[in-house]
Amino acid sequence: MAISDLARRPTGFRQVLATGFLLAGMAITVGSALLFQYVGGYIPCALCLTQRIPYYVGVPLALVAFVAAAGRAPAPLVRGLILLIGLVMLVSLGLGIYHAGVEWHLWLGPSGCSQVGGGDLSSGDLLADIDAVHPPSCDAAAGRFLGLSFAGWNAVASALFAAVALRSAFAKADRLA
Repeated sequence: MAISDLARRPTGFRQVLATGFLLAGMAITVGSALLFQYVGGYIPCALCLTQRIPYYVGVPLALVAFVAAAGRAPAPLVRGLILLIGLVMLVSLGLGIYHAGVEWHLWLGPSGCSQVGGGDLSSGDLLADIDAVHPPSCDAAAGRFLGLSFAGWNAVASALFAAVALRSAFAKADRLA
């Protein structure tokens, strides 16, 4: 299928459903990371923070795509936004795989990979508080669930979101169409 054919193909319920799923799923994923940080006390490393950037880009894109799809905007706009979300999630997938590989010691991470700050600096002794904060290294997983670290689960989620977005960008408007 040529890109010009894709631009002429109408959009419909399938694209509305996909963009709604992408919006909710990506917001829940990055929201969970923020909850682990601010409520759970997990201090993210530099690669963890980098992995959030595609979500910070993707969630607003998904919101615009959802509004455009639900409002029956022109098909090239809707499909282009969905395709862009898929590409952003492929970047996120690559970042998740890279970070998981660093955690499994399959390859080296960036030098000096640590996050500064993030501790409780309200006790009154600022210098002691700063010295007490030990940012995590990128090659040490904060925890594992079912054998995967947060970076591994991000890779799984990113692969799912990329697949949904790319499939929806090229799919027919409706299931029965």
